[in-house]
Amino acid sequence: MNVTGHNRSPASIRDVAAAAGVSYQTVSRVINGHPSVKQSTRERVLAAIDELGFRRNATALALARGRSRAVTVLTANTTHYGYASILQGVEESARSAAYSVGVGVLESADPAAVTAEVQRAADAGGGLVVIAYDPEGVQALEAVPAGVPVVGIVETPASPPTDNRPWVWTDDRQAAYEATRHLLSLGHETVHYVAIPSSTRRTGARTSGWRQALKEAGAAQPRPVQGSWGPAGGHAAGRKLARDPSVTAILCGNDDLALGVLRALHEAGRSVPGEVSVAGFDDAPHSAYLTPSLTTVRLDFTGLGRAAFALLHGVLEESAPIAPHPVSVPELVVRESTGRPSA
Repeated sequence: MNVTGHNRSPASIRDVAAAAGVSYQTVSRVINGHPSVKQSTRERVLAAIDELGFRRNATALALARGRSRAVTVLTANTTHYGYASILQGVEESARSAAYSVGVGVLESADPAAVTAEVQRAADAGGGLVVIAYDPEGVQALEAVPAGVPVVGIVETPASPPTDNRPWVWTDDRQAAYEATRHLLSLGHETVHYVAIPSSTRRTGARTSGWRQALKEAGAAQPRPVQGSWGPAGGHAAGRKLARDPSVTAILCGNDDLALGVLRALHEAGRSVPGEVSVAGFDDAPHSAYLTPSLTTVRLDFTGLGRAAFALLHGVLEESAPIAPHPVSVPELVVRESTGRPSA
């Protein structure tokens, strides 16, 4: 038997909105201290917050300061190098600005689960950073309620986004293009590609850059081998490629895939770079210490996280306009794993 006042779910932002007779976007604006809310409406919302006990302590502190000094990062992964480095960049910048950072993990691509996680993050107040490198992240970015400050960290867009898309990215397409051109310049007739999953059903930015370089060079365009995010996926792809003696150059969608490919080539008795050149992507810390050390593309993921927070901070403090923009220029780091094909 339930007893009145017990076992009741915590009030949500929508409960506050219903009690105050306003939209949940208006409640969000009040929580974040936006000046566009009429004083009478603000007082009504604050009264509803008091009555329902909505996030009482955090909300009272945020309102006392005039806005919520908190950011939630929504991500489907916290361990892969790129994701973890982005989180580091957000946290460092937020800490220096006296903001707190929370992490909401998107554990499923089920739309209902994604929407629920987004709503929990939005209900907490403050702003959101969404890492949209995978289907879960893309869904989350699309599910953020109107009026909630948000910045998306996305794959390189296929075309320039409009100003109402507060996104940041690195130019993965150009980076893959340059890495492929490097391998072709060594004398390889073509370059095979082990792909990471794309955030959407369309071709990923790295795949597009690889394909563009092959097309411009008049080289054969092999079908990409679909990997995953980790070394196991690279190992499976590498075993398949190692059986083909015509394969002399392989570009991998990240350094973890390259690690698996290197192991598979070693098991098959194919030397690197003597018989096969291998290049990775991201310049993860371990890539310089492999044997052979890995040629890779260096991406500043930590800087990307800092840029995302800076853009969101400007929105929350109303000190900067929302504008999508790329962040940093990827750098090709040539090491021991690439060389001229053997005669």
